[in-house]
Amino acid sequence: MSQVTRTVRIGSAHGLHARPAKMFAQAAKDAAIPVTIAKGDAKPVNAASILGVISLGIDQGDEVTLTADGDGAEGVIDSLSELLATDHDAE
Repeated sequence: MSQVTRTVRIGSAHGLHARPAKMFAQAAKDAAIPVTIAKGDAKPVNAASILGVISLGIDQGDEVTLTADGDGAEGVIDSLSELLATDHDAE
């Protein structure tokens, strides 16, 4: 089992509000391995929990730390990082 941690800067112009948070949480849930997201020194939350993700109050330009634990963790972190770095409000 491997654990992968990566820091990502948020790209969405309005941060992780409902729509991008839902996309992110769904992708984390689909990963089928434990993934957490943390902002600053805050306690990490389950990345598959939309309420947990929204509760972090993540804004554009904030840095968050993703951690995935298990088989394929690197790929999971790659795809989730890309989701977070993309400006979904520009689409």
